[in-house]
Amino acid sequence: MSAPSIAQQIDDFNAAFEAQIGDRLAGVFGGGQADLRGAGVPDSALGVGDDAPDATVLTVEGVQTSFSAARGETASVVVFYRGAWCPYCNIALRSYQQALVPALRERGVRLLAVSPQTPDASSQSVTNGSLEFTVLSDPGNALAERFGIVTGPSAAARAAHTELGFDVADSNADDTARIPFPSVFVIDEDGVIRFADVRVDYTTRTEPERIFAALDELRRA
Repeated sequence: MSAPSIAQQIDDFNAAFEAQIGDRLAGVFGGGQADLRGAGVPDSALGVGDDAPDATVLTVEGVQTSFSAARGETASVVVFYRGAWCPYCNIALRSYQQALVPALRERGVRLLAVSPQTPDASSQSVTNGSLEFTVLSDPGNALAERFGIVTGPSAAARAAHTELGFDVADSNADDTARIPFPSVFVIDEDGVIRFADVRVDYTTRTEPERIFAALDELRRA
């Protein structure tokens, strides 16, 4: 039996989560998602044909490196996610570990995940998903800013988080609540973006099949 899609896993999670938090808070989060969908992908977001930017990032050990060095000279799949606190991100990263990692190794393609968390929180992401790929911290969203994909929770959503005993800023390296839109970029050996999928609705994610299709296109180019 094949593994369930990310969308199926998220649907199952949402049903349980909304039953747990109740209609009022579910309505707050649902309204925020509708607003994000209505605004759409920002004009600033990089897309196919753009050069991938560079910035200083941190490994889970807290060691400084550059994004370009982490990518190396091979093709790469780069996943921007909100943090270990985000259940939708955890579902996606676990799915990528299971569905992508073995095949990407065979193809010589690197998989990297980037968030604005502290290195300790990035390490938690690794533990949560038993991840075997590179996980990086992007302090202050410097890299995500250059990709044009930085956003932040609305005041209503942040108040709802607080009511549930959580604040995004507690996990971020710069103590702000700014986060990237969940996004996947495929970058070729020359540092050019060949696939871009920016998800303004954080309850959705790029399925592994779309990533494989993008990599197949890259091989045929």
